[in-house]
Amino acid sequence: MSVIEQFRYDGKRVLVVGGATGMGAAAAQTAAELGAEVVVMDYAPVSYDVAQAVKVDLGDPASIDAAIQAAGGEFNAIFSAAGVADGPGLMRINFIGHRHVIERLLANDALPRGSAICFISSVAGIGWENDLARVQDFLASPDFEAADAWVAAHEAEGINNYAFSKFAINAYVAGQAYPLMKKGVRVNAICPGPTDTPLARANADLWLTFAQDYRDATGCAVHTPQQMANAMVFLNSDAACGISGVTLLVDYGHVMSSLTGSFAPGKPIIDLLMGRLSLT
Repeated sequence: MSVIEQFRYDGKRVLVVGGATGMGAAAAQTAAELGAEVVVMDYAPVSYDVAQAVKVDLGDPASIDAAIQAAGGEFNAIFSAAGVADGPGLMRINFIGHRHVIERLLANDALPRGSAICFISSVAGIGWENDLARVQDFLASPDFEAADAWVAAHEAEGINNYAFSKFAINAYVAGQAYPLMKKGVRVNAICPGPTDTPLARANADLWLTFAQDYRDATGCAVHTPQQMANAMVFLNSDAACGISGVTLLVDYGHVMSSLTGSFAPGKPIIDLLMGRLSLT
């Protein structure tokens, strides 16, 4: 395989969960341009050309099972892109449903050796290691129903929120690198900085103002979905075959510059995010 071929998706079948808009749509269209056969699962309608569009409700395991059956076949890459900012079903949509998709595909032998998975996490998920015991207790729930019950049982701890859902993604990626690699499957995630998506615009006062001082100081703009798609498509390509268990910051260097103090104005908020012991 040539160097260029390693970055392409010719002959590959790709599943994008949450590909109707935003980063998921950008990843789907980029993979298609690189030769992939793209299947998109989403609750919202898909407005661009794909090989197959399947409606799914990530909050309902029966809907997920039906969507997987409708899609059929094997997948060489999964982009787990769907997410919401809040609401009672947040943990189901942001993580539990995605895990259910992966586990069903694995059980169906639909992720052959050489496959790869990429989640969309968030800068909001940094510092997950400081809450590792609780996150691992959640991840030990064996299936969709048990995970949903765990969230309900810990409701008073403020578990059903955006940051904890990203903690779960980051810890899942780290913890599943070894067991999935034994099956020949890689798993990674990106942690985007503020990105101009419909979800971010709906939460613009908080999400799109974060790190504005860093962007002003560096002359950078708010990230685009295409920037995130480029990182995801790379991570799921053969060019990244040695990378697994990684949560990749895609944020112009804001977090690391702030953490080390080279961008001093950002250090207090990043110290808070990195050093918090829990979400409560």
